[in-house]
Amino acid sequence: MAKSHTHKAFLLCNYALLAAASSCIFLTLSLRLLPSPCGLLLVFLHALTAVFSAAGCSGSFTGPASWHTAHTAGAALTAIFQGAVALLAFTRTADFLAEIQSYVRDEDGAVILKMVGGLGTAIFVLEWAALALAFSLRLDDDEEDDDLNRTKNWAASSYHV
Repeated sequence: MAKSHTHKAFLLCNYALLAAASSCIFLTLSLRLLPSPCGLLLVFLHALTAVFSAAGCSGSFTGPASWHTAHTAGAALTAIFQGAVALLAFTRTADFLAEIQSYVRDEDGAVILKMVGGLGTAIFVLEWAALALAFSLRLDDDEEDDDLNRTKNWAASSYHV
């Protein structure tokens, strides 16, 4: 029962992450910054976050250990970068706008960038919550596998006696 609730919470986190990352993509594109390399990297970061959250929704964390490890590492890195972008958006808005070479008015760009920063903060928190839930689910799966192996070993050893 608890595993079912944990799985539902994990899926909810990933769906919220997917929605927030998609919103960040559209907000970032509204800054009209595509010609800038920094702007392209920002859009790429949001797209990568969306890809990892979609992978979490599809159940990649329950696959082989290599998939779980890759998903965990990628999600942790995107969470760290999302947190850094959010911090920059809130603390150095004007400098960040100048760096990404936005073509909108500074006042409008600052508002849009602070909305991206707010969503980035939400993504940061949700990403770490999803990682903790994925770890819990993976740990439960490993414990169930160990219990199943012990039962099989016990049944096999008592059968041969």
